[in-house]
Amino acid sequence: MIPGPFEYHRPTTVADAVKLLSTYGDDARALAGGQSLIPMMKLRLATPEHLVDLRDVKELKGVSQEGDHIVIGPMTTQHELLMSDLIAKSLPILQETALTVSDPQVRYCGTIGGNVANGDPGNDMPALMMTLGAIYRLEGMEEGREVPAREFYQGAYFTALEPGEMLTGIAIPIPPAGHGYAYEKLKRKIGDYATAAAAVVLTMSGGKVASCSIGLTNLSETPLLAEAAAQLVVGTTLDDETLKRAAAAAEAIMSPAADGRGPVEYRKHAGGVMVARALKRAASRAG
Repeated sequence: MIPGPFEYHRPTTVADAVKLLSTYGDDARALAGGQSLIPMMKLRLATPEHLVDLRDVKELKGVSQEGDHIVIGPMTTQHELLMSDLIAKSLPILQETALTVSDPQVRYCGTIGGNVANGDPGNDMPALMMTLGAIYRLEGMEEGREVPAREFYQGAYFTALEPGEMLTGIAIPIPPAGHGYAYEKLKRKIGDYATAAAAVVLTMSGGKVASCSIGLTNLSETPLLAEAAAQLVVGTTLDDETLKRAAAAAEAIMSPAADGRGPVEYRKHAGGVMVARALKRAASRAG
């Protein structure tokens, strides 16, 4: 398939990129790694008249620590996350999740910014960002603003980004030392979206769960935060009965579509299984 006609722009600064996006409004799309947008353009599911390529905007790349937060530039690729010592030390679940994103060829090109800002319910990083309490830094022609990941996703491919705005940074609170983590993903084959996936970050104290956060991928039209399920496990030793109750509570908020990955009930059941597995593995790593 061949994309529709468009005008190509290649800014070198955030200011120039924002100006282009603001000038052309809904007719413009920002291009990060292109692993989602280009296939959509080829299928004519996206037909931007102006394509703003961000690859030369150096200030959008890199990983750094600012106080008690890790800040990631949106043009940082999944491969670069996997190679980062700072991510390995402070946010190992980010590397675990990045390893499940498609295949190595895609991870060399695909960016974390494209993954979280596109609003695709099948992408792995959005639910993880919600689980970690990430903050998205957005820039437009007006003053920049910050939006919690938990408030960013509004529907399939719909987000809090306003016309002319772009994602310029992702700030993630550093979890406490000794935290447990896990990202469990069921998929049909390498490179596929999740049939169901769950992210868990927790802490343990005295053999019991002291705090917990659970995110769900591709089980609704947006990523989900399973708050009731997370609250159920706090104060428990994660015995089998608690795991069953937590899985059921997570399933209660799921609304996946029936598709080639399976019918609704199967996908909800798989989601509950991923939650239980992620909880157990996260607890085994804590402390």
